[in-house]
Amino acid sequence: MISMKGFASALFMLGAAILMPGAAAAGSLDAIRGHGTIALCAHPNALPFSSRKGELPGFQLELGQAIAKQLGVALEPVWIIGPSQIRRSGCDMLLDAIADPEAQGETGLQISKPYYRTGVVLAVRGDSPIASPNAIDPHAKIGVMGSSVAAVTLNQRGLTISSYGFEDDMLDALAAKEIDAAAVSRASAGYFNVTHPKEPIRAIDIGAMAPGLSWNVAVGLVKPDDKLRQAIDAALNRLMEDGTIQRIYARYGIALQPPK
Repeated sequence: MISMKGFASALFMLGAAILMPGAAAAGSLDAIRGHGTIALCAHPNALPFSSRKGELPGFQLELGQAIAKQLGVALEPVWIIGPSQIRRSGCDMLLDAIADPEAQGETGLQISKPYYRTGVVLAVRGDSPIASPNAIDPHAKIGVMGSSVAAVTLNQRGLTISSYGFEDDMLDALAAKEIDAAAVSRASAGYFNVTHPKEPIRAIDIGAMAPGLSWNVAVGLVKPDDKLRQAIDAALNRLMEDGTIQRIYARYGIALQPPK
């Protein structure tokens, strides 16, 4: 399992690689409908985001399929794990892209309308006395991802932090009572409860503690024409209105927040 923001950032890096010389040109809406598929870049082993094996495909694959259906085409997953694999992939879109102007400028991606908001939460055990960001015992040990925004923010507040390389390791440490809380993505916290129903955790929103702890999420598009961008936005509108997007994410334990 990897963090949502970490995975989204990796996809942005991959998006930048797509735009390097020699990459396959992304298709227009007419071209996509002409060959009957839209290509989605996804990691083959990154639940709850995406997976090539197992019963659950991940919410990115499920949402990608729903978008493709709205466009009247099939979804073509393109499995990638690093920038070196993306040069000739010909991806049309990436999901869970951070809808941030600076990130757009770095990657050259065009961004759809945002369809939900996510970020970092403070995961605690069900019996934890921590009820809000302002009620954290300074002696409590909090797991964080390396030198992340959460790590810097919590450290600046004088809290005790312990660094981890992976969110799943951090959540396992929380369940084992090796730490008192864990700063993880909302997606990882929700999916932990799906996979550990007998030891559910609570997620405390800490987005207000620092600007970089919450962000809007959108579809990242590789050089789309206006028709494709408009069609993606229209598809997202319909999928939000009929509850499809909410139902997809709920299967992975994630309650969506409206974008800001």
